[in-house]
Amino acid sequence: MTEGWQAIDGALEREFRFADFAEALAFVNRVGEAAEAANHHPDVEVHWNRVKLRWWTHVANAITERDHEMARRTDELASGGGSRGGSSATTAR
Repeated sequence: MTEGWQAIDGALEREFRFADFAEALAFVNRVGEAAEAANHHPDVEVHWNRVKLRWWTHVANAITERDHEMARRTDELASGGGSRGGSSATTAR
């Protein structure tokens, strides 16, 4: 299992917390760019300062290695990694 992620209903799921809506939205945009580049897209839930992501492979109807790869990439983006940088997130528990 990718650290910090949980397998819930057939998908890797994790919630991230940010200082405010702008930071949460910027994170979603970074994830969206990475998802487009990989042609692999998560389910996204956006709240004022929280973002929940779910990675799963639709054609397999299961969690695959590709989902684990994207979860790791998402963690990099949440910690400010990636081409545009950004604010750090905390993981909701």
